[in-house]
Amino acid sequence: MTEDSHDADAAAELDYLRQTPAEDLLAHHFFVLAQWAAVHLAATPADLSGAQLVIDVMGAVLDAGEERLGAHTPLYRSALAEIQQVFVRASLASNAGPSAVADAGERPPSD
Repeated sequence: MTEDSHDADAAAELDYLRQTPAEDLLAHHFFVLAQWAAVHLAATPADLSGAQLVIDVMGAVLDAGEERLGAHTPLYRSALAEIQQVFVRASLASNAGPSAVADAGERPPSD
């Protein structure tokens, strides 16, 4: 990569950031964080500390931004709640061990 192409890329990136509303940019990054947390939780074994950090940052973004994040704030709160539930399940599975996780999948038939 030449210095000229690097300068052009940097200028294009700055132009993009100037033109993008803060709410849109934060929404994009919020869902990237959600994906990142999911990757940590899907690892074998789950990276609970990494996922917890990402989930905490997601919560901080919502707390700091509140309704200023726009009309989709309830969607962000729902996404955070879902990833928190996945975290709880992964934590329980991690603490219970593989045999307890297998047993948890076997439910007695309901009447």
